[in-house]
Amino acid sequence: MKLNLNKLRNTLRTTLISVWEYVIPIWKISGLFKSIKSKKDLENFIQERSAHVTQTTLYGYLKTRIGVKYIAMMEDERFLKSINIAKWNIYVVALADCAFYVFSYLISEKNLKANDCKEIFLNIIEKEKSNGLSDEIYESAKKNFLLRIEKVNFHKYYLEDPFKESGEALYYWSPIADELKTLDKKIVLNSISLKWGLMKDEFKKLTKDLNFN
Repeated sequence: MKLNLNKLRNTLRTTLISVWEYVIPIWKISGLFKSIKSKKDLENFIQERSAHVTQTTLYGYLKTRIGVKYIAMMEDERFLKSINIAKWNIYVVALADCAFYVFSYLISEKNLKANDCKEIFLNIIEKEKSNGLSDEIYESAKKNFLLRIEKVNFHKYYLEDPFKESGEALYYWSPIADELKTLDKKIVLNSISLKWGLMKDEFKKLTKDLNFN
């Protein structure tokens, strides 16, 4: 059988564009943070690590579940659209979880007095509009965040299953048939929990010398 190299090349190009479109590639953020010393550093950390967790868990799950048909599915416009919708909906919840965790940890463990969680979250999603975040998802994310922050106890949030919401978002929004997702639920939730665990370890190391006394 003769390989159609042009078709293969185009397929791979389509796959790469769709998979890495906006949600930040691993190679861009790996090892980027050496320390966190400012509000801007916190904003960048929250944004990039939330993107990383969204990216690796969503696309990792899709590749595992779809298997050898993954490349072919990436040529299906409806499927790509569903991935894009899922990506943004999971990402904005991940952002909220990460922001709550970061400020809860700093307030409780590092005596941070200025709680800029709301400002940072809103700054990030406002900027994401230029990257493809729809008005509908933006408004929903803002509304849900404002409702959640009213109930957050920042002195203990980081100790109380802080990433539960983004795990549920990954499970709900992943464009996989419901009957299959039901079988995968434990694996899906464990996968995102492990990713957040790595983020927590990294954040603690980056802030080990911080103290706001």
